[in-house]
Amino acid sequence: MKIAVIPARGGSKRIPRKNIKLFHGKPIIAYSIEAALQSDCFDKLIVSTDDLEIAAVAREYGAEVPFLRPDEISDDYTTTMDVMAHAVYWCKNEGWDIEAACCIYATAPFVLPEYLQCGYELLQDTGVQFAFSATSFAFPIQRAIKLDKQGSVSMFLPENEQVRSQDLEEAYHDAGQFYWGLTNAFLAKLSIFSPHSKAVLLPRHRVQDIDTPEDWEFAESLFSALKIAKSKN
Repeated sequence: MKIAVIPARGGSKRIPRKNIKLFHGKPIIAYSIEAALQSDCFDKLIVSTDDLEIAAVAREYGAEVPFLRPDEISDDYTTTMDVMAHAVYWCKNEGWDIEAACCIYATAPFVLPEYLQCGYELLQDTGVQFAFSATSFAFPIQRAIKLDKQGSVSMFLPENEQVRSQDLEEAYHDAGQFYWGLTNAFLAKLSIFSPHSKAVLLPRHRVQDIDTPEDWEFAESLFSALKIAKSKN
């Protein structure tokens, strides 16, 4: 049995009610629910929330909300791994024989069903505990600079100041869309960013973190641009 879990607490601070805020005409969580359903990867699709309004919206778009998340894992300090371990443990207590679970963020309107399918395929490789979305940095991280309190500039790695960008190793970062994992890996809260994980590499134009109002505005503009590009193809 494979389950999807969408964490969606009600207490977002920087963007109030972020998980059900309208994004191009529908609650942003709906995009994650629809991608999960269209992927045909899951036997159960669960939203883990502490909020009755979010629960109602999730059910409206086809997800299940079989429990309300406890207060102790619904605050600003709760990690994704805390939420996933709780959900998997709850499901196992219900007698569900879970092979793998996938955390899909509620604010991931660019996630596609085929990305979720690719993640599950990677999870089948021997020794793999997790498979997650990632993308490349747009600029070489080896050439990153920092500012001190006076605004003066220095390099994190001065030895790379004269190295050509094309000669530096490409670096990647978490795309913040989904994390497939084996059941025991979530229960043990293993590190995701480790050699036992594989990455589903996404194009940068389909990745946007949404944590601030500015992020939200940029994501809506990017979504519009992708729709226009698709209509021309």
